[in-house]
Amino acid sequence: MTTRTRQTTHQPATDTSLRARAEEAYDGARERAVEAYDQARAAARSAGRSASGQVSEAPFIALGGGLALGALIAALLPTTRRERELLGPVTDRIRDTASAAAGAAREAGTARLGELGITRERGNDVFKQVVDGAADALRASAKAAASTVRGE
Repeated sequence: MTTRTRQTTHQPATDTSLRARAEEAYDGARERAVEAYDQARAAARSAGRSASGQVSEAPFIALGGGLALGALIAALLPTTRRERELLGPVTDRIRDTASAAAGAAREAGTARLGELGITRERGNDVFKQVVDGAADALRASAKAAASTVRGE
């Protein structure tokens, strides 16, 4: 053992220095915890005010969002046997009505597009014209850029 080691091993640490360091560590940790709490509290208040302001400014949007969230949660929850017994016929009727309405809307939309001369073939032709026009414009731009770089 070296002289320095012997000196430090025979010197007992004073209670006051250990206590002072422990108090400093405790005080520092306490201050950081209080600061973190205050910051979290301020952030929660700010979020609450922001949400409250948005609901006040657009209550119907908030209502719609709440209804959509409720519908999503309801859709994710499994139905009970009793719900199936009570709501089965109603659910079938709603599904059949919605399917019929979608079919009628599709037929009416297709008929109206036909009256306007907008068919799938015509749409494909227009799309091809747009793509060809964009390709021509791109070629012309590239040619002009190349001419400028060459100094022509």
